[in-house]
Amino acid sequence: MAAFVVTFVVVIGINTMLWVSAGIVRVVAARLRGSPVRASGRVPTPEDVAVVIAAHNEELVIEATIRSAARQVPIDNVFVVSDGSRDATAAVASAHGATVLDLSPNRGKAGAIRAIVEEFDIAGRFEVLLLLDADSQLSDDYLVTGLRDFADPEVVAVAGRATTLLHPVPPTVLGRLLVAYRERLYLSVQYLQKFGQAARHLNAVSIVPGFASMYRTRVLAHIDIDAPGLTIEDYNMTFEVHAKRLGRIAFRPDAAVALTQDPDNLRDYSKQMRRWSLGFWQTVRRHGVHAGRFWTLLAISITELVTSSVVTLLAAPIALLSVGAAIVAASGADPSGTAAAIAGALPPLAIVAGVLLPDYLLSVLAAVLAKRPSYLVRGLVFPVLRMLDALLCLQAMRDAFVRRTDGRWASPERRAVAQAG
Repeated sequence: MAAFVVTFVVVIGINTMLWVSAGIVRVVAARLRGSPVRASGRVPTPEDVAVVIAAHNEELVIEATIRSAARQVPIDNVFVVSDGSRDATAAVASAHGATVLDLSPNRGKAGAIRAIVEEFDIAGRFEVLLLLDADSQLSDDYLVTGLRDFADPEVVAVAGRATTLLHPVPPTVLGRLLVAYRERLYLSVQYLQKFGQAARHLNAVSIVPGFASMYRTRVLAHIDIDAPGLTIEDYNMTFEVHAKRLGRIAFRPDAAVALTQDPDNLRDYSKQMRRWSLGFWQTVRRHGVHAGRFWTLLAISITELVTSSVVTLLAAPIALLSVGAAIVAASGADPSGTAAAIAGALPPLAIVAGVLLPDYLLSVLAAVLAKRPSYLVRGLVFPVLRMLDALLCLQAMRDAFVRRTDGRWASPERRAVAQAG
């Protein structure tokens, strides 16, 4: 029993339990209050928002993304930077009314964002910058729900809520499994962690995701968007907000929702997960140790991330070791009692259940929130993908401290998006 409890707690994380508690407090406080906190600031309008889309070889999806943005803001507010694209990305974007900056050679996403922000004086012309990935589409109420948080003068960024774009449907069973697993990740992180992290008096959100999130443009001058040696920009931009005490980051699961096209093959999935993990660890390396609430909570989160990854990878071999020890002990071939001691200290069923049960509970949560009963079946396979995530996380942690990158990118293989109208 003790082995099960320890494994269960390590895998699910005390950190997650803390943020779930904080989220519950947010919900209860809001219901007791009966009405939202009234902020003194002005709510920006869609005309105050610039949508910046960084794209690299995205001709299959860029039109749908521009159409999505143009339903939210005037088309003159939509800016596309084609970062060294070798396809028709720039031509398609221009043909559909976006203001286009065509860069060559490829600078990487962060460098491309900085270039277009400076080229068109985004900070001087607009109050809010919405960063939108080329494969993402905004929900119809994205700005209606998301801009409200800027009524609080302390809010300098609104983290978008990611959900999976299911159309077109991945053509393979593995592809559908990968996309479902990614949606489970979005739901569990955003409901179980980020909502609690964004509590007014905690302000501990660790990432404003670059797929579809907003910043007040007045803080851009204080953020090193294109910091050298980083694979991705969004972790670093978020850490800059905390390190320089620029303000508060807002997040609500029912606000600023956007849909994104996730990888549907193992190669692209692994590359993307490694890129995300590497970007996180590089950002941790760059910013180092600081005093303060955010950094203390981040240190706890990092400790649990590493511990959970190690336990997830070792659970299967430990269980096999324990089974082998139990067989040896039962055969009477272990007069010293060592095998029996191992089997008793590491009962295989308890170890495996301590990993599988919390993982499956996440699948149940995803099935309920997404209203997809199929996740209850697919969740039986998800632990294998979680082991892959753990391996990629630990490899990226090693690489972040021994290798340098220039941020240049290669987009995953895209599925063509059917155009409406």
